[in-house]
Amino acid sequence: MTLRPSRRGLVPPFIAMDVLRAANERETAGADVIHLEVGQPGTSAPEPVLEAARRALTSERIGYTDALGIAPLRQAIAANYQAQYGIAVDPGEIVVTTGSSAAFLLAFLAAFEPGDRVGVAVPGYPAYRNILTALQIEPVLIAVGQNAHYQPTPELLADAGALDGLIVASPANPTGTMIGATDLSRLTTYCRDRGIRLVSDEIYHGITYETAATTARVFGREAVIINSFSKYYSMTGWRLGWMLVPPDLARSVECLAQNFYISPPALSQIAALPIFGCHAELDGHVARYRTNRDLLVRTLSTAGLTRFAPAEGAFYLYVDISDLTRDSESFCRRLLAETAVALTPGLDFDPINGGGWVRFSFAGSTEDVAEAARRLADWLPQVG
Repeated sequence: MTLRPSRRGLVPPFIAMDVLRAANERETAGADVIHLEVGQPGTSAPEPVLEAARRALTSERIGYTDALGIAPLRQAIAANYQAQYGIAVDPGEIVVTTGSSAAFLLAFLAAFEPGDRVGVAVPGYPAYRNILTALQIEPVLIAVGQNAHYQPTPELLADAGALDGLIVASPANPTGTMIGATDLSRLTTYCRDRGIRLVSDEIYHGITYETAATTARVFGREAVIINSFSKYYSMTGWRLGWMLVPPDLARSVECLAQNFYISPPALSQIAALPIFGCHAELDGHVARYRTNRDLLVRTLSTAGLTRFAPAEGAFYLYVDISDLTRDSESFCRRLLAETAVALTPGLDFDPINGGGWVRFSFAGSTEDVAEAARRLADWLPQVG
C-alpha cells in the first residue's frame, strides 16, 4: 500500500522564508547580503528584557505556565490597553500565545468550521490564506488596490458573497496601509450586523508614522484581536504574542491552547514583563524606520520606481515593478544573485497581481537600507 501525505499540508510556501533561506546560502558562500526580505527589526530586545531573562535563568524554574499565560504578563497587557488606547480590558480576556502565528491558528479553529468562507485582502499576509486552506476553511480573496486604500471596505465585502469571517490588518503587511477609526467602525458594524466574525491583526501597532492606530476592541468585544511582541517590541525570536478573545470563544481557545502548546514559552513571558516600560527606546526604532522609509522612497523614485502603496505604518514598502517585469519571483532571484540584495516577490502576498510588485522590509539599519537602495538603483538599468 502506498502512503500519501495529507492534502491539508499541500499549501503554498511562505515565499519570504524561501527567500531568506536562499539569502542565507549566499551569505554562507561569502556574499555581502543585505536582508530586506523578512519582517523583523534589526535590533535586539531592549536591555530590561534581556536582564529579566538573565535573572530568570538563574533564579526561576523555567517550567510550564498556565495555558493562557502568566497572570503578571496578562495584567501588564491589560494595563497597556488603558495607557495606549484609553480602554479598559479585563486580564481574563487576554490569552498569551506562542507568537501571533499561534494566535491565528487558535482563532481560526475556535471561530470557524470547515467550509466556512473567510475574507482576506490581497495583497495581504500569505499565512492567513495558507493556514485557512490547511484547516479546510475557504479564503475568499478580496482584491484591494489604490482605489480602496489597499484595505477591505463594506462595499467590497458586499461583492464577495456570504462570509463567515473577515481578517483585517492595520497597519497591513505588505502595504503598510492603515484603516482609520471611522472606516474601522464601519467595518465592525458591517460584520456585526451580518454575523461575520472579525479577526483584527494589530501586530504592527506602535509602528505608525502619521496617525496612531485604532484597535477594533474600541468598537466592541465580538472581534478577535491579535497582537505580538515581535514587531514594535523587537522580540521576534522570543515567539510571544497575545489575543483578546470574545467571551463565546474563550473556553475553546483555552482548550485548544492546552492541547496544542501546553503554554507559551515561560522564559519569554518572564522576560517580557518590563517591555511596556521601554517605549522611549522602542519609539526611537520607529523614528529610524521613518528615516529608512523616506530614504528608500527618494532613492527608488530617482531610479524610476515611483508607484508605492502608502506606507503609513509597519516597516514595509510595497513597490510596483510592472513596467520592468510581471515575474517578481525571477526579478528577486536575479537581484539576489547579482547584487546580494534580498527582497520578497509580490506573488507571496498577491497571487493575482503580485507578479508586478515586490516588498522591501526597511526594519534594519539606515546604512543597510541606503546601501541596498544604491545597489538596486545601479542594477535596475540592466533589467529588461
